[in-house]
Amino acid sequence: MSVANAQKTIMAAVTSWPGVSAHPHRFGGTEFRLGRREIGHIHGDQLVDIPFPSRVRNDIVAAGQAEPHHILPDSGWVSLYLRESADVNRALDLLRRSHSIAAQQKARRRGTTATHSPQASRETDLKQ
Repeated sequence: MSVANAQKTIMAAVTSWPGVSAHPHRFGGTEFRLGRREIGHIHGDQLVDIPFPSRVRNDIVAAGQAEPHHILPDSGWVSLYLRESADVNRALDLLRRSHSIAAQQKARRRGTTATHSPQASRETDLKQ
């Protein structure tokens, strides 16, 4: 089962965030990147895969927000199957978290602070 137009909704929201671009993913679907770093990818209207540091991934799985990655369950990746409309919002929340972590790490490497998080865009995302 999938959610109609989930990919369209998620792509519109995520590509509106600062610095995010969409590209074909090497295993199918669409990959979202902040600069050169992947913050997640979507496979049609059915599945979203998102990378996190292992500690964060463990917290997400323990909280029931996503499952271990469907192919690499021992990695930092999570998988979220899009079975109902609430899953689209959950996917956006997790992608937003991945974006925030990536932006913070990028800023630390540059010796600056991340000035914009897509968290402020959450209400706009949910209206789309």
